[in-house]
Amino acid sequence: MIIYNKTPLLELKNQIIEQSGVRVLVKREDLNHPLISGNKWWKLKYNLEEALRLQKKTLLTFGGAYSNHIYASAAAAEELGLKSVGIIRGEETLPLNPTLSFAKACGMELLYVSREAYRRKSETEFVTQLHHQFGDFYLIPEGGTNHLAIKGCAEFGKRLIEEIDFDYVCMPVGTGGTIAGIVEGLSGQKQVIGFSSLKDGEFLNGEISKYTQFRNWQLNQDYHFGGYAKTTKALLDFARDFEHDFEIPLDPVYTSKMMFGVFDLMRQGYFKKGSVVLVLHTGGLQGKIVSFG
Repeated sequence: MIIYNKTPLLELKNQIIEQSGVRVLVKREDLNHPLISGNKWWKLKYNLEEALRLQKKTLLTFGGAYSNHIYASAAAAEELGLKSVGIIRGEETLPLNPTLSFAKACGMELLYVSREAYRRKSETEFVTQLHHQFGDFYLIPEGGTNHLAIKGCAEFGKRLIEEIDFDYVCMPVGTGGTIAGIVEGLSGQKQVIGFSSLKDGEFLNGEISKYTQFRNWQLNQDYHFGGYAKTTKALLDFARDFEHDFEIPLDPVYTSKMMFGVFDLMRQGYFKKGSVVLVLHTGGLQGKIVSFG
């Protein structure tokens, strides 16, 4: 299976943190694998095991043009000697961006579908058409979120609570699978805050609730900066300053928005004084190349 590298836990210190009266720890999960990094390693772990158990020769999955999941799935398939197919939302744009260029270099076959067709990705008829086109495959949903992904992220959540003393845990949210799994792994303990990278992401509350009955979590939707894969000068400046100050790179789609939110909440006095805030770096740094140059 795919190797997992043990990841460091770092403490951040600056004037903002000192004035807030809390401690901030960063779990550098972006370092758990050079290509299948961060939360993608945990979401794919049991899906890959199941694909091999079923003796599938091809992985098929879905994503946008800048999808971390597409990137990680292509890398995982190549490492395991499997074929891969990526169903990409929208028209092909040449030259390919770094994410899709990488996926193609890994051997992933890319099929571009209209946004209207993409919305049908979970329908039986649409999946049947894909089987006619690509033969037998192991299907992984968009973002990798399914019950096996929840199992992997729950395992990660259990590991966190066994190894680290904290009061809050913060993470980015895309499809909701990672936060749902971690909430499950924490078994209702601690306070969990997800920072949505999507505009109008209220529906994610329902998606997360599909996978967990615990209610020790909340979804913050104040730091999406215009929506998925969108940025502002303020966000980009923050990410550059953060990397300069702490030597930790952030991607523009997920981790920079989360970290901006964490620091803004500290300024507002949101976190209880004396508490420990654990922040999860969920990887996705190939997105840094696209937006930061």
